Amino acid sequence: MKRPSGPEEAQPPASDIRVFARSCSMHGLGHVFGPGGPMARRGLWTAAVLLALATLLYQVAGRVRYYGEFHHETALEERESRRLTFPAVTLCNINPLRRSRLTPNDLHWAGPALLGLEPAEHAAYLRALGRPPAPPGFMPSPTFDVARLYARAGHTLEDMLLACRYRGWPCGPENFTTVFTRMGQCYTFNSGAEGAELLTTPKGGTGNGLEVLLDVQQDEYLPMWRDMEETPFEVGIRVQIHSQEEPPLIDQLGFGAAPGYQTFVSCQKQQLSFLPPPWGDCSSVSLDPDFEPEPSGPLGPPRPSPGPSPPYSLIGCRLACESRYVARKCGCRMMHMPGGAPVCSPQQYKDCAHPALDAMLRKDACTCPNPCASTRYAKELSMVRMPSRAAARYLARKHNRSEAYIAENVLMLDIFFEALNYETVEQKKAYEMSELLGDIGGQMGLFIGASLLTILEILDYLCEVFRDRVLGYFWNRKRSQRHSSANLLQEGLGSQRTPVPHLSLGPRPPTPPCAVTKTLSSSQRTCYLVTRL
Repeated sequence: MKRPSGPEEAQPPASDIRVFARSCSMHGLGHVFGPGGPMARRGLWTAAVLLALATLLYQVAGRVRYYGEFHHETALEERESRRLTFPAVTLCNINPLRRSRLTPNDLHWAGPALLGLEPAEHAAYLRALGRPPAPPGFMPSPTFDVARLYARAGHTLEDMLLACRYRGWPCGPENFTTVFTRMGQCYTFNSGAEGAELLTTPKGGTGNGLEVLLDVQQDEYLPMWRDMEETPFEVGIRVQIHSQEEPPLIDQLGFGAAPGYQTFVSCQKQQLSFLPPPWGDCSSVSLDPDFEPEPSGPLGPPRPSPGPSPPYSLIGCRLACESRYVARKCGCRMMHMPGGAPVCSPQQYKDCAHPALDAMLRKDACTCPNPCASTRYAKELSMVRMPSRAAARYLARKHNRSEAYIAENVLMLDIFFEALNYETVEQKKAYEMSELLGDIGGQMGLFIGASLLTILEILDYLCEVFRDRVLGYFWNRKRSQRHSSANLLQEGLGSQRTPVPHLSLGPRPPTPPCAVTKTLSSSQRTCYLVTRL
């Protein structure tokens, strides 16, 4: 008789590495953990898989390290436009104060600080100015405002501007905005202040920009009394072309236009874009120029500025930093500086503000990052002599001046775009996150034939291992404890049973009533069986 065969062998669980190796899409695992095959073949496949994994990890670590260095690259591109916004143009007369507007009170307050005059030299200086001397019993004013001095004694645009045209249309002083700089009172065309609409131009070339005819008023220049650091030796107009978002820094960035010449300024717009940290060092947060000696609370932030902050710019940051430094050292600010601190008096200018500002510029104490977005204008200058003899006679008759005065004081400034194309200089990330993921995916496919779904397969296998090996261990342990408790209970019940004696094979005697026997169930509940005795 043939012996019956045993039960079929049970299937291995999903947590078995051989089952996973047969179904995983990663190359090589089936040859390493698959059934059968010589050991030498498995050893070669194991070495190949480990070598591929090591190479993959090395390549991935290099790509991640390169991404963590946050490299950037700069792209230069030229673009076309149908219409460009005209830049802001700031004009300053090189002479800050008119000689005909100075008074003995001005010399008393501002003479030592701004002009380098000693009190004993005031009378001689007034004579050099052609002004009458101070009257007997002269008493200076109790207070003095430097900003009011420059506003009153500085050159006015109504006197300097002889003619103005923008794209052939007439313009005038109403199209300019007064601004204070370190050179005194200046004027900005197309500033966009107070919500004014910015002017644009649809064409390039001369005649499609700003043309101004200016009188420098050389007769109003102050006499050279003593050689000082800021004593001007030249004559003419200082000009700065800048965007509306940044204030003028004309004493450092402006160019000169001399009388007796027509200056042509050909501009080209450039848009700059920089990256913020960690790829770059740009910033878009404006610096508050107001200095506060103490915060608003023990741990609270500084007091916010009462109004909206202007757009961040490199020049604006430098001016705000200088204002805070001078306010910290002197308790005041210079008239061209932003902020809410009071304007320094002439004596504070001489004793504290000028030395503090010069020391700060020498130390380069202000660290201002580049703005994340800014606009600048490249310039090309050319000049021709003016006026001609015929034009000099015409201008002399028109403005009631002599031909010699016209030749020594009048200049023309012509500012225009060379073309409507503009340049963009943009910083870009040299290595994006998408490129990092693409490189990692390519390396995985090249060395181990894996993809993102392979990673999901590995995670799913780890979950199966955790469920079968870890959770299964605790489940089996709990089940074994339950079985052992049940066996002990059954043994206890078996020991408490009383055997029934059989004395004879005759009829069974009657059972007495109300006899009670006590039994225990496997669920540890107590039951009572009432039988008749």
